[in-house]
Order: sequence, then C-alpha cells, then structure tokens
Amino acid sequence: MHLYLHVPFCARRCSYCDFAIAVRRTVPAEQYVAAVRREWEARRAHPAWLDSPVVDSIYFGGGTPSRLPPEDLARLIVTIAADRPLAPGAEITLEANPEDVTSAAAAAWLATGINRLSLGLQSFDDNVLRWMHRTHDSCAGPRAVTAARRAGFDNLSLDLIFGLPSQVERDWVDDLSRAIGLEPDHLSLYGLTTEAGTPLSRWTARGEVRPVDEAQYTDEYVAAHRALTQAGFEHYEVSNAARPGRRARHNAAYWARAPYLGLGPSAHSAASGERWWNLREWSAYARAVEEGSDCVAGRESPGPDAVRLEELYLGLRTSEGVPAALVPGPTLARWTRDGWATAAEGRVRLTVDGWLRLDALVASV
Repeated sequence: MHLYLHVPFCARRCSYCDFAIAVRRTVPAEQYVAAVRREWEARRAHPAWLDSPVVDSIYFGGGTPSRLPPEDLARLIVTIAADRPLAPGAEITLEANPEDVTSAAAAAWLATGINRLSLGLQSFDDNVLRWMHRTHDSCAGPRAVTAARRAGFDNLSLDLIFGLPSQVERDWVDDLSRAIGLEPDHLSLYGLTTEAGTPLSRWTARGEVRPVDEAQYTDEYVAAHRALTQAGFEHYEVSNAARPGRRARHNAAYWARAPYLGLGPSAHSAASGERWWNLREWSAYARAVEEGSDCVAGRESPGPDAVRLEELYLGLRTSEGVPAALVPGPTLARWTRDGWATAAEGRVRLTVDGWLRLDALVASV
C-alpha cells in the first residue's frame, strides 16, 4: 500500500501555482487531522486494500505539509500504522518549505518516523524567488539543508524550476551548481508551465511576461542533465535525478502503475482498475467528511486502450523504458533514427532529446 496525504495549507499562493491549496494564516491542524482520520476509516476497508498487510510508503504533499505541527503529523502516522504496519524501511516523505526547516522541527519530524525531506527551493536568486511569490529568501535553502543534516536526515531531495521567462534574468547554471553543491540525495527539476487562473497566466495575458522559447527551455534541460550526470546522479525519470540507491520510491510506484490511496482534499487514488479523486477545495472536503458524506468528486475505469497509453507514457518517462512490444516497429525505427530513443534487450528507452518530446512521441503511437 502506498499512501499520499494532501495537506493543502499555504501562507500564500506562488505565481505559477494552480494546485489545490488553501491560503491560511493559521493552519486548522486539528480539523484537518480529524477529517483525514475519518476518511482513512472509510477507505481502509476498500477491497483493494484488504490484501495490503503493510504500508510501503507515505507521502505528505501539498500545499505546505511542513506547516502542520509535528505532533499532528505523528498522529496521522500512528493512526495509519495502528491499522497497517509500516514495512521495514518504509519511505515516509514530507514536503517542506525551507523557512519551516529548523533544527528543532527536523528533529521532531525524524521522531515521528519521517525519513525523507523534499525541500521546495526552486531558486537561489532573491529576485527570482520574489517573482515566484515564494515565502523564503536565497539564504533559507542552505540553512534548511544544514539543519536537516544536523538533525540526522540522510535522504534529502531539492526542487528546482527551470524554463523561466527571459525577462526574469535567472542564471540557471548558477542555480544548478549551488543545488548540487549542497550535496542532496535527490533533485527534482520542473519546467515552468503557465496554468489558467494563476498570476503567471494573467501576466502572460497582459503581455507582461513572454513564455520561455523552446530553444532556451531545451538548453536548460540538457544543461541540467549534463551537470547532474557529471556529478554522479542517475537521471532516472524525466524530472528526477538521484544518487545511486536514492530514487523516490513513492513516486516510482505511480510510474509503475502500482495501486495507491490518496487522502485529503483533491487527493487521487487508483486500484483494481478504478481511479477516484476527492473534492478539490479544503472547505468542501472538510464539510463532506464531517457530515459523513462521500468526499469523492469523481470516478473512472480506464479501458484497455487508455491503460496501454498510460503504460506507454509512464514507462517512457523513466530510464527503464517500456517493453519493445508497446511501440510499433515503424514508429520505433523513426524514433531511433532521429535519436529520440534506443532499443536494446527488448526494451525501448527515450534519450534526453526524446524526453523533451515525450508528449508528442506518445501521441504519435
């Protein structure tokens, strides 16, 4: 069993963010924990979970899960473990904003059983961070890494965003160098996208911001791949690189189409050929759970063609690729001819150039 818990609360919304968040000055921690516990009680008896004797991974995502007090994170872990024991060495990840990571907080998180931190640094440039509407400054990231290491965390992941508009004047190579210099165990690299309803989309509509051009986006992605592999990282998925043995096990479950259960507002679940997702807004989710109503907003059962397409898309995202049988011969010949893929030992793997064209390549199959 793999569990995802969505903690929606944030101090502010970032300029690019269209996630299901709830901006709150004070986090309603007690209400949140009670709601998720009630949902767990309702979900744990799902037929797909009855044969799951242990929990293999837990991921606290958001939002800003690090704004939830450590004792409340502990209450949730204890609730789950009382019903489904944690597997030996289970991966328990907490997403954290750098300003929330102090020596005391990191020690408290370790005491709850959390053994992996994912830090949303995004950049080391104060001007960039202000443009992103981030709540931390350039010094907070290094301080957070130092505090986490001193507390005993030996599995740290850092997030960076690339592909910013040229008007922002961001030095991507410098950000990469500084991130690698902090010696993380894992790095996630996300290309900036303009999502409807965000401040970024309004700036773009008014002509104040022009999205990055394809050449710059490509150059930054390739530069990241080169820098990370030279530093000893395995670029094992489109957006993720890790030291040997430090791949994100929870996320790997998604890419392998393993069953998982999502708890909290907007959380998604998938098992036994069915997918479902919760009400998006915190207030609607909390009200439904408190009233004893179903907090599920929708369900679907993908057919064979949709499953095959998903297997192809998710598999090609990873360095393991997919069985060659999933790619028609003429298509594979074109991909290999153009340098977008390699074929060996019965598997097809995309190159870095292929990863940059992933959506188009899958659509062409």
